[in-house]
Amino acid sequence: MELLGTTTIFLLVCISCLLLFATWRSISQKEKQPPGPITLPIVGNIFQLNLWNLPESLKKLSKKYGPVFTIYLGPQKVVVLHGYDVVKEALVDQADVFSGRGKLPLFKKLFQGTGIVTSNGETWRQLRRFALTTLRDFGMGKKSVEERIQEEAHFLVERIRNTCEQPFDPGNFLIHAVSNIICSIVFGDRFDYEDKKFVTLIKLLEENNKLQNSIHTQLYNFIPTVMDYLPGPHQQIIKNIEEVDKFTFKIIAEHQETLDPTCPRDFIDAFLNKMEQEKGNGHSEFTIETLSRTTLDLFLAGTGTTSITLRHGFLILQKYPEIVEKIQKEIDCVIGPDRSPCMADRSRMPYTDAVVHEIQRFIDFIPLNVPHSVIKDTKFRDYFIPKDTMIFPMLSPILHDSKEFPNPEKFDPGHFLNANGTFKKSDYFMPFSAGKRMCAGESLARMELFIFLIAILQNFTLKPVMDCKDIDISPLVSTLANIPRPYKVSFIPR
Repeated sequence: MELLGTTTIFLLVCISCLLLFATWRSISQKEKQPPGPITLPIVGNIFQLNLWNLPESLKKLSKKYGPVFTIYLGPQKVVVLHGYDVVKEALVDQADVFSGRGKLPLFKKLFQGTGIVTSNGETWRQLRRFALTTLRDFGMGKKSVEERIQEEAHFLVERIRNTCEQPFDPGNFLIHAVSNIICSIVFGDRFDYEDKKFVTLIKLLEENNKLQNSIHTQLYNFIPTVMDYLPGPHQQIIKNIEEVDKFTFKIIAEHQETLDPTCPRDFIDAFLNKMEQEKGNGHSEFTIETLSRTTLDLFLAGTGTTSITLRHGFLILQKYPEIVEKIQKEIDCVIGPDRSPCMADRSRMPYTDAVVHEIQRFIDFIPLNVPHSVIKDTKFRDYFIPKDTMIFPMLSPILHDSKEFPNPEKFDPGHFLNANGTFKKSDYFMPFSAGKRMCAGESLARMELFIFLIAILQNFTLKPVMDCKDIDISPLVSTLANIPRPYKVSFIPR
């Protein structure tokens, strides 16, 4: 009996161990995390990453760990998606699951998780739906906005003409012109180029573009709690955004005083009307705070991205005068010297269209993409990704994919041209991202890039201040955005 009892106990122990092992194995398989480098407490992978060129560091890690891997920005876990197939699988095939916005510490500090860009859940859904509908109502993607861009292009050309062929940095001219388009939609009017408030506002944005490359700014995303107490450029970025925020609040207050509910003039008026309609809803997402933040989002996104793309584009075109000649030949053939360019011309100007696409591909403006997150526990390519994990669905490896774009580090409009010279589309062209979080202003940006670039080259030829061979067109790389190197150029009337 005693032997039987011992045997029974032994068998029970064995069975229990087997069950525990099976359960552990099941959990282990279910929660298999994406691989990644060894992480340190508090600082994460800070010592394994080049903060001056994070995209390049992630490229090297992808070669070791594959297209799905994990890094830590301080204590913040991030799953990196590296390559077209894996990004498409996440953002397009599993669009709902990956539709969250990742809380990058700097973004969280600057934008507080409200507005369109950084909000999540029902707040994001309602604000994005309202913004897209309202922007379309006020002409975005339509003929009315195209006419505004044509008018602004005329002002821009005349302003350039007044430089009398002297070399200058066109950055301010371009950002003023581009900003005026979104201002006319959101604020109801454009600003005079000499308007002091407008000039000050643009200077703040330009300063932030430069400061974002500082090591302090990069460190903020790793150790925000520490950096909050340290002086440096990151503190100035925060102050500058606060000043821009005050500017939008003031315009909103002026709109409240002059609002005619029956005749909304712009996006702000439409939002104020929506707030009034939802006055009895205690859970409404439409408040003064979300209006201010959404207005700021639209202004920043509608001002910075396109103007920097154009500025980088004109730097590139200085290096390749033969490309400029081909564009101008197409302009002369299709549009002529006097008529304003329009979007209907694009289908008849495949070379120019290819150049515009190649500029966006080459500069790789937002290499890491704007961070996403998963909205629920997710099984992705045999890996388990917990709810709210931040995701970097990188754009850089897609735009520089060597199979899709041979010799991707070289600027070549041929990447978007068929052998017969017609325009060639590419699924890998994702400068505006993809899926449910893709840029809401894509159609506006495409119109601005095409019309502004053509209007300038219709009227001017570029004259560099140095030999074409010496022009460095590689971007200044940072965590958040690639920006062009400073330069000056003369615009010679044709």
